Amino acid sequence: MIEFKLPSLGADMDEGKLLEWKVRPGDTVKKGQVVAIVDTSKAAVDVESWSEGTVFELLIEPGETIPVGTVMATLLEAGESAETAKRTKHEVPVAKPAAPTPAPAAAAHPAPAVTGRRRISPAARKHAEELGVDIESVAGTGPEGSVTLADVEQAAAKKVSPARTATAPDKTPDKAAEMRKAIAAAMSRSKREIPHYYLSEPVPMRRATQWLAQANEGRPITSRLLMAVLQLKAVALALKKFPEMNGFFRDGAFQPSVAAHIGVAISLRQGGLIAPAIHDVGGKTLEQLMLDLTDLVKRARAGSLRSSEMSDPTITVTNLGEQGVAAVYGVIYPPQVALVGFGRVNDQPQVENGALTVMPMVTASLAADHRVSDGHRGALFLAELRDLLQQPENL
Repeated sequence: MIEFKLPSLGADMDEGKLLEWKVRPGDTVKKGQVVAIVDTSKAAVDVESWSEGTVFELLIEPGETIPVGTVMATLLEAGESAETAKRTKHEVPVAKPAAPTPAPAAAAHPAPAVTGRRRISPAARKHAEELGVDIESVAGTGPEGSVTLADVEQAAAKKVSPARTATAPDKTPDKAAEMRKAIAAAMSRSKREIPHYYLSEPVPMRRATQWLAQANEGRPITSRLLMAVLQLKAVALALKKFPEMNGFFRDGAFQPSVAAHIGVAISLRQGGLIAPAIHDVGGKTLEQLMLDLTDLVKRARAGSLRSSEMSDPTITVTNLGEQGVAAVYGVIYPPQVALVGFGRVNDQPQVENGALTVMPMVTASLAADHRVSDGHRGALFLAELRDLLQQPENL
């Protein structure tokens, strides 16, 4: 039997709320099929199955909020019947509880026996430290008594003085506030755990801007290419020569990724930021990347993303050129090990062939993890990125 668990859709995800099941018991599920919609602090996400089988049981009801890793459903494997699954389920031996020992008469409120280590999510423990809450005194309401973020916040609310609660209205945190908390938790973890180093390189963009203008001639506005897709493709091709920038740092070791699944930083209209992935950027044409980017931005702002887009990014690219900034120095999104930033393309004075000229330039920046790479390799990566953008016709 296959257990379908709520996946982690990013380092800042601690729990999720089931909004809707897209399957029913008896349905056949294919790999990559959307089986549920889960609401996170950032978006409603279509959660995909990475196993094939037949739905046996749906264990969570829509509306329930559960921690990451909770079994949401069970699937029958190929050749496994419902009768066999039911028999196996009921034949699992259950240990009989020992006879209760009477409590001493003097103990008016005996403490419950501790049967094992309490289940406390890392995000809940960290949030408790930030709010000054004793995590050991917090009652858990999650599965098997696990302590969730909501439990910590409820415990913190009880610490507010009566005078204050009498005058301040009880407000339920809105989506924007929850997103800011999630972003803060992920970025705090990043700066705490990852030894960042930063590099930047001015990149001439005359050839890229001229080529882009020619490529867009005669195209309708809806199908024109943006400079962003040239930059994404150049990053993906540079990663082939510098794979230490592309992957995850987990369990004390670097896990490189064969393909470049680039997370694109997208600002949301209601506030906040999200960085879902465009998959296999290096293997796509600029036209396909433009279609993918347009679709991704549209769905991100509509709050409709797929779980693979949230969990797969192997590196993030942020582009704040449209906001008018000259450069951006980002914070790495764990467990990734690098982030590339682009500022605005603007005219700057430059000496070319011994003469002073005006050159369109952009500042490309790199934030990288010193546990995986060093400044020498980071500098070579930016140089490769610069050279690739001088040959837009080859992207």
